[in-house]
Amino acid sequence: MTERPIVADVRERGRAQVVIIGGGINGIATFRDLSLQGVDVVLIERNDFASGASAASSHMVHGGIRYLENGEFRLVHESVQERNDLLKTAPHYVKPLKTTVPIYSFFSGLLSAPMRFLFQKQGRPAERGAAVIKIGLTIYDLFASVGRSTPWHRFRGRTSSLRELPMLNPDVRFTATYFDASMHDPERLALDVLSDGLAANRSARALNYVEAVSRTDDGIVLRDRETGHEFAVACDVIVNASGPWTDLTNRALGAETRFMGGTKGSHIVLDNPALVDATGGREIFFEHSDGRIVLIYPLKDRAMVGTTDIQADPAQPARCTDDEVDYFLDLIGDVFPDVPVSRDEIVYRFSGIRPLPASDAEANGQISRDYRIEIDQANDGGAPRTPVVSLIGGKWTTFRALGETLSDVVLGMLRLPRVVRTRGRAIGGGRDFPTTHRAREVWLRSRMQGSGRRGQVLLDRYGTRAERVWDLIEEEHDDQLAGSALSTRELMWMVEREHVVHLDDVVLRRTDLAFTGAITAELLERIADALAPLLDWDAARCDAEVRRTTEILRDAHGVDFASIVGDPAERA
Repeated sequence: MTERPIVADVRERGRAQVVIIGGGINGIATFRDLSLQGVDVVLIERNDFASGASAASSHMVHGGIRYLENGEFRLVHESVQERNDLLKTAPHYVKPLKTTVPIYSFFSGLLSAPMRFLFQKQGRPAERGAAVIKIGLTIYDLFASVGRSTPWHRFRGRTSSLRELPMLNPDVRFTATYFDASMHDPERLALDVLSDGLAANRSARALNYVEAVSRTDDGIVLRDRETGHEFAVACDVIVNASGPWTDLTNRALGAETRFMGGTKGSHIVLDNPALVDATGGREIFFEHSDGRIVLIYPLKDRAMVGTTDIQADPAQPARCTDDEVDYFLDLIGDVFPDVPVSRDEIVYRFSGIRPLPASDAEANGQISRDYRIEIDQANDGGAPRTPVVSLIGGKWTTFRALGETLSDVVLGMLRLPRVVRTRGRAIGGGRDFPTTHRAREVWLRSRMQGSGRRGQVLLDRYGTRAERVWDLIEEEHDDQLAGSALSTRELMWMVEREHVVHLDDVVLRRTDLAFTGAITAELLERIADALAPLLDWDAARCDAEVRRTTEILRDAHGVDFASIVGDPAERA
């Protein structure tokens, strides 16, 4: 297999000021921030960018109201401020999300919640009643008051609640409705942040399917997973931002750490229009009888349901189990008892491990969601070695602030000044994005004339970068692969600009074809055939890519092609 030019470039240069290990959102955010400061930085990811924990989120940008109960006021304040910022800097992917909490009691949890906060009392949380939720939402709104663009929360009684949501469990006594934000395409948002980092600095490099295998006195040894070739890169600082796998990465670098203690969170996606309608276009966010916080979330004309919070081993792949599916179907019945749901309606399932710190908390929900930074400057009794900076924790919502914080640590070690701040800085296709229906129509007519439905899809997928994609599409003949959802010239854009290496990169992370259940075996073959001339694949490689992606879909996402009916172009 031929070495990719970008890998050859990093190998031949042989040096960078900083090497970041981990191409999830936090590694990418740190990469962008350092690149903006003019630092010579290389980012490596052993799989595809945003394919690990970053791809298994609940698709929300939120402050974490329940973290108040654990006393994590700093994190909640930072989170709501970052949410407000993302609504302005990434409006193509981050949008206001009306969220409703069904409440079945008034006083429940009124004593236990402050006891947990004041005395760090552990154990399973009690059900939270209206009084506790009211207090929490008031604090939450106060934290979000600076720079907010969403309404304050409101409470409704049973009659008003059932008038708004008639399929809701009639035993409900109150509902509380507040606003957070949705994140429609987390993997694409990560790619936009990455692209901004690459555009900001000509010396910055980002490599997917490249892993760190060992540490040298003056740097790190990398392996290209596509060719198997290994090469050394000297550097001044190594940043370990590999999320749940931080300890495993440190072990590969020769250091035994016990920083991490993540938990598994799973989700299912259902093609059930009645359930989507029952939500009234809002997220239903509530506490199940076992004390877990769960959600039912209308997204892309599907209903996403999650999440669990189970101890997990990062050395093993995270999978959504049949027991978790049963749990999700049961909780749907608790909230919407008259909406029938079936396992046959599940079009996609996914699971990931949260990058939480090691903890002795009895309840997983009490493990801190905040982050910290550890620095290893051990010299093994000899000459100083390149220090390793490890990130412990971190969540999607705070990626910008976290990247800036981690970057400041690295800049201090390099004795370099900060020259650029990222707060308020538009991300990728969020620049000048039209946020109203009328503005969208005007923008599409003026920038992508004649694009029709295709233009709508491209604007949703790329934000205002869609104009450049459309220019490429119009240069030559373009064949549709999945109706308006994908075409041959758009694949060229993805290969040239978005680091596509494998077929699953397209199906799982550059598009939502798998997430929405629009993928079939036939469509996989069509996309592979279209990628072949772009990536110099022969027939054997095309077959191997289809087999690889089919296995990933089956094993990691429960996709059974035999259960998917209809034309994928229509479903897309």
